[in-house]
Amino acid sequence: MLPLRVVQADYADPVHGQALLDVLDAYARDPAGGGQPLSEFARAHLLAELAARPAAFSVLAFDGDLPVGLANCIEGFSTFACQPLVNVHDLAVVASHRGRGVGQALLAQVEQLSRSRGACKLTLEVLSGNRQALGLYERCGFAPYALDAAMGQAQFLQKWL
Repeated sequence: MLPLRVVQADYADPVHGQALLDVLDAYARDPAGGGQPLSEFARAHLLAELAARPAAFSVLAFDGDLPVGLANCIEGFSTFACQPLVNVHDLAVVASHRGRGVGQALLAQVEQLSRSRGACKLTLEVLSGNRQALGLYERCGFAPYALDAAMGQAQFLQKWL
């Protein structure tokens, strides 16, 4: 594992803001992130929009001064547990630092912050072809979601509005 500095992002801090946008843009440009850069609209408004949402928080990983990882998280609510949950909406590690413990360090910090919020679980989605990420998530204790084996595993669906 690298000697990383992993911190909760301060959306008002220009260094943190630039790091968040740079790592998220690198992720967006990657095939796992869709292969397209962040839009100018997202780059211009994302930090203010995240800051305006108390349910959102982000974690950054730095190798020295170089931002190398990011987790954007959004608190939701589990009605069955009647407790908050945290969805890891984005988990990104820059290509030069993949396979070096950055993702694991990010998830450990997300877990700690989520526990402090009283969350009962973490959720995330991953593309089935992203084998490296799937391996990381399994090593960190994530598993497919199912309530009853006869009903099968949950699937993540979307509908654009």
